[in-house]
Amino acid sequence: MQNQMELTFSARPQNEAFARVAIAAFAVQLNPTLPEMADIKTAVSEAVTNAIVHGYRDREDGMVTMRAEYGERRLLTVSIRDEGCGIEDVETAMQPFYSTGDGTERSGMGFCVMQTFMDAVEVESAVGQGTTVTMRKYITGEVGLHRERMLDEIG
Repeated sequence: MQNQMELTFSARPQNEAFARVAIAAFAVQLNPTLPEMADIKTAVSEAVTNAIVHGYRDREDGMVTMRAEYGERRLLTVSIRDEGCGIEDVETAMQPFYSTGDGTERSGMGFCVMQTFMDAVEVESAVGQGTTVTMRKYITGEVGLHRERMLDEIG
């Protein structure tokens, strides 16, 4: 492991924006492309929102922990943890359009968004103990841009 960080913050809706900025400040060390940075921020936003809205059911007395690390291979790993109600059936919860809400405000696409923007998403949960969402993304960054330019010139 080359670098790591951990932040714990209150499960308040306004802290979703804080988490986005914090992960961007950490991930920028890997020199991601703008689309890669947008992907990371979007996935973290969804995971933090899920923790706040579904994990704590809009209670503001809980805490959310965000951990991030990267190593030599430019693999960024981000984990979002809550100690809320937990998920009874993770497989069902990860299906498109599934939501624990009443359907008027939530689309049930949070996990799908995370899976779309990250290379891997794992969910561990226990009822009454909370949920950890771990997401991984390989950052091509400028290395990837140089490779694409070289391929364009060759091809």
